[in-house]
Amino acid sequence: MRPDTLAIDFGTSNSAAAILENGVPRRLPIQPESDTLPTAVFFPTEGGGMRIGDAASEALISGEPGRYMRALKSVLGGPLLNETRMIGGRRQTLAEVIAAFLRALRERAEAATGARYRRALSGRPVHFHTADPVRDARAEADLRSCYLAAGFEEVEFLAEPEAAALACRHLGTSGPAGLVVDIGGGTSDFTAFVVEGDEVKVLASHGIRLGGTDFDQAVSLANAMPLLGLGGELRREMGPGLLPVPKAIYADLATWAKIPFLYTPATRREAALMARLATEPAQLGRLVRVLEDELGHELAFAVERGKIAANENAPEARIAMEFIEPGLTAPLTPEALRLGMGRFGEDLRQAAAETLAMAGLRADEVGNVILVGGSSLMRLVTDMARVLLPEATLQRSEAFTAVVDGLALATAMPVRTDSARRAVAEG
Repeated sequence: MRPDTLAIDFGTSNSAAAILENGVPRRLPIQPESDTLPTAVFFPTEGGGMRIGDAASEALISGEPGRYMRALKSVLGGPLLNETRMIGGRRQTLAEVIAAFLRALRERAEAATGARYRRALSGRPVHFHTADPVRDARAEADLRSCYLAAGFEEVEFLAEPEAAALACRHLGTSGPAGLVVDIGGGTSDFTAFVVEGDEVKVLASHGIRLGGTDFDQAVSLANAMPLLGLGGELRREMGPGLLPVPKAIYADLATWAKIPFLYTPATRREAALMARLATEPAQLGRLVRVLEDELGHELAFAVERGKIAANENAPEARIAMEFIEPGLTAPLTPEALRLGMGRFGEDLRQAAAETLAMAGLRADEVGNVILVGGSSLMRLVTDMARVLLPEATLQRSEAFTAVVDGLALATAMPVRTDSARRAVAEG
């Protein structure tokens, strides 16, 4: 790669940019006093430029009128990406929003270094979409188009756990092989590798579309949404009998990427009708208020905070929803968190085991499990790793920056794109 290459970790929840300087990754300050920023945008209703990162979150929390959006990466490869909607006072697509976010990252990186970056080396999950190669290829093509629209002339991709393996190669010394477990906001990725001298040899990579936003959605549906009427019943408009409250609105309200598109007259009318027919109208009335006052993201943040507190076994962990109704709260114990996660732990274990099988490794041949990504801090991830690889040493890397550090290191190497890596594996 040439020196005008910028390494970018465009994540579902957080993003970062870095360059290689004197052989060492240098993370760039893409927001004040920070080398990472939330992958979030805010468009003020009353005009003004798009805000990103913490500035976007602060605008939402302060109650400034506008549209907040997060988890943009999750729409790649799907129809929602290119649907035109009124955003920031004009009709635009989410592809244009992602391109604007990436352009802001490029411009901030250039301001920090005085350089011009014409090429990007971007991380990507092993699979954007599980078991759907057509949609997966479309997602990479979508992301490439966004980078080009952001002002880059060339884009290469490297699987995120493989980048993390490069950054964490110094950790892979206590056993003959290592396993990177990269649990991000939208995907879970695994790379089995060995360190040979100063070189990292990737044995196999695998991934599934499961991450922190799925954890949040499950916790929300199991613990918060019942207080808004999920699981309740509705009287029929005509005739006797009861019907279950439909789940669709709640599922979207618990999904970061879909929250902004719930605030429509049609959805609000539907919620108001359900409240009128509900056997528990007070609960459905809370749903009406969330939609009318556009409190969906506040609720999502409250669920995320409760999830983290319960995962850390904090006393009196809860989902605090006083912004909806005074005193409204949902206690969240570690056991309730585990139950809300359902079979996610088993899904992760199966994907990790498949990675080892692809690499031709037995469990006792793995000396290190290296945890990467913000959601790797969840207890179900460490529990999964200890059950699958009881003899391995669990090590934590820089959870939010290992990928971008590895991408920066890879800018000095010939890059095998994901399609090339698949061809080698299949050949």
